[in-house]
Amino acid sequence: MPSPQLVWFRQDLRLADHRALLAAQAAGPVHAVFLNAEAQWQRHGVGANRLAFLERCVQRLAEGLAALGIPFTVLEAPRFLDAPSVLAALADRLGAEGLYFNNEYPLNERRRDDAVEAAFRRAGRAVHRFTDSVIAAPGTVMTGQGAPYTVFTPFKRRWLALLDPVAQRPLGTPRPQGAPLPPPTRALQLAKTQGAAAPAGLWPGGEGEAQRRLDAFLAQACAAYDAQRDFPAVTGTSTLSPYLAVGALSPRQALAAVLGAFPDALEGAGGAATWVSELIWREFYRHVVATFDHVSRGEAFRPAFADLPWRDDPEALTAWKAGQTGLPLVDAGMRELAATGWMHNRVRMVVAMFLTKNLLMDWHLGEAHFLDQLVDGDFAANNGGWQWSAATGTDAAPYFRVFNPVTQSQRFDPEGHYLRKWLPELASLDARAIHEPWRWAGGPRAYPRPLVDLKASRARAIAHFKAHAAG
Repeated sequence: MPSPQLVWFRQDLRLADHRALLAAQAAGPVHAVFLNAEAQWQRHGVGANRLAFLERCVQRLAEGLAALGIPFTVLEAPRFLDAPSVLAALADRLGAEGLYFNNEYPLNERRRDDAVEAAFRRAGRAVHRFTDSVIAAPGTVMTGQGAPYTVFTPFKRRWLALLDPVAQRPLGTPRPQGAPLPPPTRALQLAKTQGAAAPAGLWPGGEGEAQRRLDAFLAQACAAYDAQRDFPAVTGTSTLSPYLAVGALSPRQALAAVLGAFPDALEGAGGAATWVSELIWREFYRHVVATFDHVSRGEAFRPAFADLPWRDDPEALTAWKAGQTGLPLVDAGMRELAATGWMHNRVRMVVAMFLTKNLLMDWHLGEAHFLDQLVDGDFAANNGGWQWSAATGTDAAPYFRVFNPVTQSQRFDPEGHYLRKWLPELASLDARAIHEPWRWAGGPRAYPRPLVDLKASRARAIAHFKAHAAG
């Protein structure tokens, strides 16, 4: 019997369009493996909602592999540095000929993967690595001078110029390898998931659910995405971010699907074109993480703001996390996050700017809290978004741009539907009063007054950033 090929699943928890899996199956019988690195994930700040979602996605993957007759092993490798020895021992036991996996780009993940490859090559085993979580591999979208892009718009133009949609068509699904195997009762069990607050029914695991959401979005919301995506009370976004984050859906699948439904999505404006831009933003942040190691070390991307002083205000931070700042849109977003493990993207920007600009508090605090709470917690996107809001990152919002939570809610939730959903103590207020309840006589006593004056705190932030930049 030919030697098996070992396929290491990580943040690519699907069967369809899986480059490492399909390449391995072309070379011989496959044995799949997943490493439980819970201690490392907790060290990275990954929270219970994300881990519980990961469990569900691994379970669906295990069931799919069993149906195809592909054996699947989950092994304990608490830290990334355990991965080389754990995988090598499995390869020895199975007599595996080669190892196949898809690349990941944060610094610790790259170091882990390089160590695994070195260990396998020392043992005389082949290692095959693939580009899978991005459409364009890091290092392929460069300026005319051969430098990486640090601003999104020119990156997008170059990315689109290099794109060959035919070459990026999704691959197929693996063929059955033998008789179906008994599906595991519990493929992966993680300790920290006991603290998960996001309902499992809200975020079912697996590529089947990812495909269902993609199809529904393309049929119902994609055409108007550009017009509706900023309104949190409207079902105007895809909610695919958790599935892209764990690889239950590949970016190639997403791009091919939107081009199939909207052939002109790579040109001009419109809902589909705007959604493609969001896919490219995802690529951009992965390229940044792959290229600039200091981002993975927790440093500000822009050296000028690396030592920017921040306010220390534990009480304000606690109020922000609890959705008790007295600013309705900020509080509604934070309560949505606590209840569902997710937050509308427009609101994410508002709450991030409120923390980093109006409260003048360290973006690392917000980044860590989001990663602890989000079901779609993804280091590259989360870090990129927080540094954009804090004016410390690539393509950052300039420090003098400060979203006003009141005008944002008046513009994007004019009738207050989103606010009422998450702030029941304001439900009786009309559409005028709900955005600024402290200004109206007879406002709810149970709701706090604003932590800060928006006009004064904005001026303070601008002066603080300006003085630091000049000094």
